[in-house]
Amino acid sequence: MPTGFGRLWTAQTVSSLGDGVTQAALPLLALTLTRDPMALAVVTAAGTLPWILFGVLGGALVDRWDRRRTMWVADAARAVLLAIPAAAAVLGVLSIPLLAAVAFMLGLGGLFFDTAATAYLPDLLSRDPALLERANSRLRGAQTAMSGFVGPPAGSALLTLGRAVPLLADAVSFVLSALLVRSLPAMPPPVPEVRESLLRQARAGASYVFRDRLLLGLALRPAVGNISFLAVETVLALFAHDRLGMDTYGFGLLLTAEATGGLLGAGVASRLGRRLGTGTALTCTAAVEGLAILGLAAAPDPYVAGLALAVCGAAMGATMVIGPSLRQSIVPAHLMGRVASTSRMLAMCAAPFGAFLGGWLATTYDIRTPLYAAAGLLLAMTAVTAFMTSNRRVEAALRAAAPDDAQVGGPDDAPVGGPDDPSPQVPDRESAPTAL
Repeated sequence: MPTGFGRLWTAQTVSSLGDGVTQAALPLLALTLTRDPMALAVVTAAGTLPWILFGVLGGALVDRWDRRRTMWVADAARAVLLAIPAAAAVLGVLSIPLLAAVAFMLGLGGLFFDTAATAYLPDLLSRDPALLERANSRLRGAQTAMSGFVGPPAGSALLTLGRAVPLLADAVSFVLSALLVRSLPAMPPPVPEVRESLLRQARAGASYVFRDRLLLGLALRPAVGNISFLAVETVLALFAHDRLGMDTYGFGLLLTAEATGGLLGAGVASRLGRRLGTGTALTCTAAVEGLAILGLAAAPDPYVAGLALAVCGAAMGATMVIGPSLRQSIVPAHLMGRVASTSRMLAMCAAPFGAFLGGWLATTYDIRTPLYAAAGLLLAMTAVTAFMTSNRRVEAALRAAAPDDAQVGGPDDAPVGGPDDPSPQVPDRESAPTAL
């Protein structure tokens, strides 16, 4: 690994710790203001709306901008933003609309940071597939450990000191992350001369994903998953309190159980992919996620619920290493920002629907109903996307992306090259610019 990766890893680790603090604090803050599941769904969904409104355009901008600068500016802006709800909490004027607005702006900052980071990493590692998988495993492991394993209990504990404390802690983490990212090595601009309009470039990136079956399968997987997971997340705090009898600190521990599984899944992702093949590994983890949520819905006590979330977290952790690593290995450098943002936009477009679905099902039927519905969707998605991300299709895409290989493996394999870049090859540009 190059020296710069250590600084990038440290920056994302620090920021993920702050995210974990806020992840536990925000729903608990919302619960102090309302018990209405639909109001909670508004706060949850607000953070995903920027991806729906600006996702593809954001990717096109990242393919024009300096990616390192985009990351540290986004972090600095989010640090300043968190001062607003912190001040409102101190002054006693915190409200659901304010929390929703802050969640929206944090999501906008996350759009630019995540897209730029995903596009920056292949440049830093010279697009080496083995290094990308190892790097994503370490990044995902650190993110899972901090945002789920350490952060949520810390957020719950900090909330007892004051409603502004966890928000200020997250702001500090963004400042530290911005300083570290600013010290990373700079890369040349992705596109030296922009000759097409922003809309045309954004459309080219979206077309590249939709006309390739493997990339579309990789994008559909988190899209359907987000409907399910947001339906669960929207009611999880209420489910833990009302059905499992858990207090504030117990809810933080429940999220920690999921993070523990995610840490294990990220650690074994590479071995799982080598043993089963990338495509089969992705299918298996999807099935495990559905079965785990089914177990959570039927959980009679906090211990079974924690085990179910740990298993689900392990499957998610492995998926979020294997899928992005594959995408970064096969997508040309100049399209990476747009392809990454298009894939993420599909996932985020589904997320508000999942949040409102969870709130509606809980209000209309029962608090467990969103969990059963989520499990059914995950299992159905497994069957639909399995053939799109098969081992044969993955191997053909990797061969096509190799610099000396211009042909795809077989007649039934979709070409990896998009309509605006007919050649599937990736040029050998070690210093050239080039994330679910």
